[in-house]
Amino acid sequence: MSADLLSYGAFFLTMAFTYAIICLGLNVQWGQTGLFNVGIAGFVAVGAYVSALLTTPDDPARLGGFGLPIVVGWVGGALATGLVSFLIGALTIRLRADYLAIATFGVAVVVQLAVLNLEWITGGPFGIGFIPRPFADQAGNPLMFGLANLAVLVAIVLVLYLVLERLARSPWGRVLRAIREDEHAALALGKNATKFRLQAFAIGGGIMGLAGAVQAHFIGFIAPDNYVPMLTFQVWAMLIVGGSGNNRGAILGAVLVWGIWAMSAAAVSGLFPPGQQARAASLQIVMIGVALCLILLLRPRGILGERRIVSRHIGARGANPENGQTSDAKSS
Repeated sequence: MSADLLSYGAFFLTMAFTYAIICLGLNVQWGQTGLFNVGIAGFVAVGAYVSALLTTPDDPARLGGFGLPIVVGWVGGALATGLVSFLIGALTIRLRADYLAIATFGVAVVVQLAVLNLEWITGGPFGIGFIPRPFADQAGNPLMFGLANLAVLVAIVLVLYLVLERLARSPWGRVLRAIREDEHAALALGKNATKFRLQAFAIGGGIMGLAGAVQAHFIGFIAPDNYVPMLTFQVWAMLIVGGSGNNRGAILGAVLVWGIWAMSAAAVSGLFPPGQQARAASLQIVMIGVALCLILLLRPRGILGERRIVSRHIGARGANPENGQTSDAKSS
């Protein structure tokens, strides 16, 4: 296997795992809690821009450029997005289903317009460049550079997965699922649904912000065009394909859908002349839509689907004949 192929494989998986982080955040909001967030692009953008402003060199044309370490930028991006998510959630979390979707979509539009027009902070349509990249000293060796970045992404995804799995099996996670399934019953047991929803919304948003920060440093450049509604569509497709409510499904769906997206882009480049490739790029969306329809027809709960678990000590019992998944275990 050639070094070029290995380098591309490392690049592909690194990008896929950045989307996997976003999917894990969405899984906290939707898969665990039932919060319909269609403003994902806005939350990812906040994390990316905050991290870029904290870590880039000084630039007299805009605010920021503090030159801080990359890890500080990642933590700052996650915390800033978590705070923004908390404030947005405090205003909108009582909305239901489609109303919450409209509100979060509006937030994403506001964020994109803000980063497009606040040139003295975000660089406007020109974006922010010279974002420090991890292992930049290895950039001359594409294979080592790609493998090192991939190792970092694998570590981040693994840590997030383990933490979120533990949370899902904790009393906090069980309350989220109880609110999602039957809010009135949870309220009758004395659970504050608004408080738990707000916590899940803020945690999921912070994870999305972390993904935006990591992705920005891997690419080295960000601009408003990177955070359009198409990003939200991609992430939702990833979670649905992999299996909503299942953290492993979120990761698997991200890799599969990103693979379809990458292969369809290569197919468009190879089958259409340069003058028609811009128009033919819409076929990528068609391919994602077809894959989504097939998954919903064959596996309504996604490839993996949700595994119902009462706690980390008690596994699910019984089999679900519809999807080959385990059914709810009954707590005492």
